[in-house]
Parts: sequence; structure tokens; C-alpha cells
Amino acid sequence: MIPVSISTLESNNDYPADSNQLDWQKQMSRSFRTAMQLLNYLGINESNLPYKIDHDSEFKTRISVHLANQIDANNPYDPILLQILPQEAEREIVEGFVMDPLAEGEYSPVKGLIHKYQNRVLLIAHQSCAIHCRYCFRRHYPYQNQRLDQTALDQCFDYISQRSEINEVILSGGDPLSLSDQNLTSLLFRLDDLDQLTTIRIHTRTPIVLPDRLSDELLECLGKLKKQIVMVLHINHPNEITSALSSKLLTLRNHGVLLLNQSVLLKDINDSADILVNLCEKLFSIGVLPYYLHSLDPVRGTHHFHVPEMVQIEIWREMQARLSGYLLPRLVKEIPYKQSKTWINPCEKTKSRPK
Repeated sequence: MIPVSISTLESNNDYPADSNQLDWQKQMSRSFRTAMQLLNYLGINESNLPYKIDHDSEFKTRISVHLANQIDANNPYDPILLQILPQEAEREIVEGFVMDPLAEGEYSPVKGLIHKYQNRVLLIAHQSCAIHCRYCFRRHYPYQNQRLDQTALDQCFDYISQRSEINEVILSGGDPLSLSDQNLTSLLFRLDDLDQLTTIRIHTRTPIVLPDRLSDELLECLGKLKKQIVMVLHINHPNEITSALSSKLLTLRNHGVLLLNQSVLLKDINDSADILVNLCEKLFSIGVLPYYLHSLDPVRGTHHFHVPEMVQIEIWREMQARLSGYLLPRLVKEIPYKQSKTWINPCEKTKSRPK
């Protein structure tokens, strides 16, 4: 598989306001790659920000023009801005926040594949993302050691074929939609030919960042696959949902793709029942079902996004009171060595009433 070519353009004039002027690969290549590029584009004076920017972070900045255009430049706490702007707080070493919070390195039997849950495996289909979310639990992941060349990919398919209990493959990364149409469709058709599989799941944030990534060629491919195709989107805030995204997702549904969403509960971004209820209702209006509401994975450099568990529970309880059951995402956390997601059960946190 050949990664998408990435280039960095320094002049603001290289960023067209209308994303429809360029195909998705060109839009991706013109992403903002430094905090200063983004601040200059938005007209934000760094000295006016109430927090310090880390311009030398090893985990680099990346965001598309499309998503940058959804940021309110007059709000230093804009929920999209906070998700992608590197802050010096990320350099603080905090107990319990580690490099590999999910111990994924211990579940990789062959390069590029993670087998943690019995009936499904996860393929690191691509190392790159169209956006670098500051809270990413794989921000320290050794992608250079997991690159799926043809030999590694063949080994992954051999591993799957030898284990009849595997009936689902999850494409993740990075982001699988960073692959070119040719390489992604080739991978999807090859998976579709595995008789033991019932479901192919695609985990992606790219359509939120680049709606045009849902190209005609990809849509045509998805419509031809025999397996059930599930796309799990990653949307944290209602401001990330645009008319361009809504239109593309409607087309995706018309091609038989089941659309789910998972969010991460993030301090100062979406730690509010009002915001999350709005998000769930807005997702449903565009044909997407809320799936998971994740507790933040404690990866090093993300402690400033942490929401205490009791606060998470109170938010979820209020959501439960205000939403129909099918719109209520499961509040979960991932614990290393557990064989499934762990539900954060509000009932278990309720203090016993005095007799």
C-alpha cells in the first residue's frame, strides 16, 4: 500500500476557502501543518490566547481548511480549536498517563494487526490521519514498525484465515481513508472475499475533516461489497457537522453503509449534557446513530482533557433523561487486558440510601 503524498504549503494564499475547488488528495496535501499556519489563517494573535502553544511538539499539528473554517476565531476555547492546537500542558508528566494506555503492543501477533477481542481484529491500514487530535490515544504509537507492506498484509490475511472465530475486520490507523482509492478498494475487495467474515468495519475521522474523501470511486466500491459495511465516525461536537458532510453521509447510507458515531468526553470541549444531547440529535438527523461515548484514554500528554468519572456519570444520566434510548451512546472506558469495552455503570456508582 502506498501512503498518500503529503506536502506542506506555507502561504495562506495556498488555502482555498472553497474546498470544492480541489480533489480530496489535494485538499489533504494543503492541510495546515503548524500551529502558526493555522493561527495566521484564522487571524488569531497568539499573545492573546489564555494558554501557551507548544510550537515544537513531536506530535505535529494537522487540520484541513474545511474544518478550520468551522472554528470561531474570536473564541480561544472554540471546541474544534482546542482539539487540534498543541499546548505546552502536553509536556507535563502526570502519573497514570502513559505512552501505551491500552497495551496494544501486547496484542499484535503480526505486524499491522491487533487482535484483542475474540471475534474481531483491527488492521492498522494506514499510518497517517487527515487530522491530529491532541487527545489521540495512539499519539505515541510506533507506526514506523507497523507499516503494511505487501508481505505484512499477506501475513495478516494468513493469520485471519487460520482463525475461524474471526468474523469481523476493523480498518483503523492512523485512518484507513488516508489510503488512495485504488489501495483502499483493493483492500476492501480482498477482505470481501474472505468467506468467514460477516462484517467489515471502517473507523474514520476523515469525512469530518474532508467530506470530499467519500469519492465516487469509493462509494461505488462500497456499494459492490457483499459483507455488511459499518462506518464508525468520530465526531465530538455539533460544530463538526457541516452541510457538506451531511450530504456525503446521505449518499453513503444510500449505498447500504451502516453509520455509527463514537465520541470522546473532553474537558472544555464537550463535557456538557447540553452539548452532547445536541450532538446526538444532530447525528440522528443526518442518519448516524450514537454508539460510544468514551472516557479519555490516559495517554501521556492528554491529562488536561480528563473529565472525572463521577462528572462523566452525571453528564450521562442527564443525557439519559433527555434522549430516546436509541440515541443514548454507551458510556465506556477501555481497560488493558479486558476482553471488551468496560461500561461505566451509573448504578454501580450510586451510594446506598440509608435504611
